[in-house]
Amino acid sequence: MVVYFKGENKDIILNLMEKVCTICKKKSAMSWSLIKLRGKYNPTQKIRKYPNLQWVRLILGQNAGKRVLACAKCIKAMAK
Repeated sequence: MVVYFKGENKDIILNLMEKVCTICKKKSAMSWSLIKLRGKYNPTQKIRKYPNLQWVRLILGQNAGKRVLACAKCIKAMAK
């Protein structure tokens, strides 16, 4: 489901089904860890890591007051 903000600037689009940061477009990534046992590495399953997304209100810009999904790194940068 895609939600468009009504108004002058339609740059911000929310993809509610995807787990993607609206500001920096950070998304999930595949990762795996190697476990060593008796001198050899065991095969391990891949794990999907998701970004730490939080609902936050935009403070500055034309879309001030709108709620968007932002990762923790972008929230920290907005606080500065």
